[in-house]
Amino acid sequence: MIKAPIILQDLRRRLYVKAKAEPSWRFWGLYVHVCKHETLQEAYRLAKANSGAPGSDGVTFEAIEAGGLDAFIDQLHQELAERTYRPLRLRKVVIPKDGGGSRGLSIPTIRDRVVQGALKLILEPIFDADFQPGSFGYRPKKSAQDAIRRVSEAILTGKTYVIDLDLRSYFDTVRHHIVLRKVADRINDDKVMQLLKLILKASGKRGVPQGGVILPLLSNVYLNEVDKMLERAEVVTHYRQWTVVEYARFADDMVVLASADFRRFGPETPIWVGILYHRDMMLRVQLLLLQSCRFR
Repeated sequence: MIKAPIILQDLRRRLYVKAKAEPSWRFWGLYVHVCKHETLQEAYRLAKANSGAPGSDGVTFEAIEAGGLDAFIDQLHQELAERTYRPLRLRKVVIPKDGGGSRGLSIPTIRDRVVQGALKLILEPIFDADFQPGSFGYRPKKSAQDAIRRVSEAILTGKTYVIDLDLRSYFDTVRHHIVLRKVADRINDDKVMQLLKLILKASGKRGVPQGGVILPLLSNVYLNEVDKMLERAEVVTHYRQWTVVEYARFADDMVVLASADFRRFGPETPIWVGILYHRDMMLRVQLLLLQSCRFR
């Protein structure tokens, strides 16, 4: 695996350390780093490594390199620096799902994937510092295997009541103003926010494009409040060395586990399955609700 250039690596490390140390700090002066040739070149390398079909303009990686990669990067840098950059139309495709049915994808052009990738390279370490231990999807040094391991360990400790959740039509219903507000909690850079607005607007009035490079980061930002709620549930149900609840989330798939032996946690612990209605994000999912937990 080829790592990012040392200077970019160092910037990302410093952003993460600052964000971790100061959870309320709002970062400014980031746009200049998004526009840098170094950042755009790394974003291009990552996009090419991920391969993928061309977007609505039909331009391939081979065509870009035949015309000169440096010229391509220079053009993007100029458009971003002069703030004339505008995302192109997304290419809509439908692919079959493993379990049956189909899923719609909105494929950005390669130039737009590179811009999204550059923005992600700068924003990711800031928000990753805020994400919860139970979030595993599309995060640095996290994997689906880590999520499976967390679920397995929970089952081995007696949490055998399992609820498998899938946030239905999640990507299609994401509200842009909520995403922007949550990003603005950490980002005090008007140019970055305007670029993000342009990217979201290209997907329509609501929802985020499945196939966009920055989508996984935005989905984790959007669902971080749900993760926090479940982390709090772990804390308030803690009794001696035991907890009632554990969870693991990978993007829009989530597993919530609870102890099936409720007597271990005291006879006055009412536990039932209900509906969580998150008013801010308009998520309706089946979840395990724990209320009035009083341990003896």
